[in-house]
Amino acid sequence: MPIDAAGALGAAPRVREIAWDHKDVQLYHLGIGAGRPATDPGELRYTLESRLHVLPSFATVAGGGAPGVIRTLSVPGVDVDLAHVLHGGQRLRLHRPVPVRGRATAAARVVAAYDKGTAAVLVLRTEVTDADGPLWTDEAEVYVRGEGGWGGERGPSGRPSPPPAEPADHVAERVLREDQALLYRLSGDWNPLHADPEFAARAGFERPVLHGLCSYGATLKTVVDTLLDGDVTRVRAYRTRFAGVVYPGETLRVRMWRPAGAERYGAEGGGAGEAGEAGEAGEIRVAVSAVERDDAPVLADTVVRYG
Repeated sequence: MPIDAAGALGAAPRVREIAWDHKDVQLYHLGIGAGRPATDPGELRYTLESRLHVLPSFATVAGGGAPGVIRTLSVPGVDVDLAHVLHGGQRLRLHRPVPVRGRATAAARVVAAYDKGTAAVLVLRTEVTDADGPLWTDEAEVYVRGEGGWGGERGPSGRPSPPPAEPADHVAERVLREDQALLYRLSGDWNPLHADPEFAARAGFERPVLHGLCSYGATLKTVVDTLLDGDVTRVRAYRTRFAGVVYPGETLRVRMWRPAGAERYGAEGGGAGEAGEAGEAGEIRVAVSAVERDDAPVLADTVVRYG
């Protein structure tokens, strides 16, 4: 049966209480590759509790539980096979820096459902608020093969844009551990696609693949360390489109383009419901590829906005 788009869009927000502390933050940082070299002062900002700073992409796992992609599948009107589900994109808007420890309320609902004919695309938005007000807003774009065809709106193109034509201003390479997916999944994403060879084969992959959100976090860390002086509080927003898989043990090549001037945040239109508030911010464009597979694209349409 096709997805019941009206039912998914009309469902009430699902609200849950979340909490985290320094152990959750440290585990997440290790899961995306922090801590090498172990005694590097720059890495200790991510691994040592007395110096700990929170990389904003931690928001995607804060509080544990299933990630946005999995939670989308429990929304009324959505009953699909997990093996047919792909993570299409992720957007994050920071209202304040993420604290090392906290308690908050997370309210999630489907804000868009697109009919691609042979597939469906759902957008799950999660608003997180603590006692002091909004903390962050994130959106997960979920691609479901074989679930289109109800005659709904096609929505924006899902094709990634090519990276800028000019040479990147900065290039960094990050070697992933062979057990990176096994470590990352301890932060709450238990999808067997990332650990079970038989499940991965059923989903059409030669072996388990790395979580897209692990590549997402590793890329943001690379940008922060390379261009933002390691200052995680400068990140205002971060978005990407998942353009291809990564296998644990591969090397990410992260290319970064940094404009000379700043621009007004929110001037560029985004996808469904992309959060944005007027304010001055710079913008870093990023493209990520897998070195060992002839620079096969991994992340595309990637932007880090900073203040």
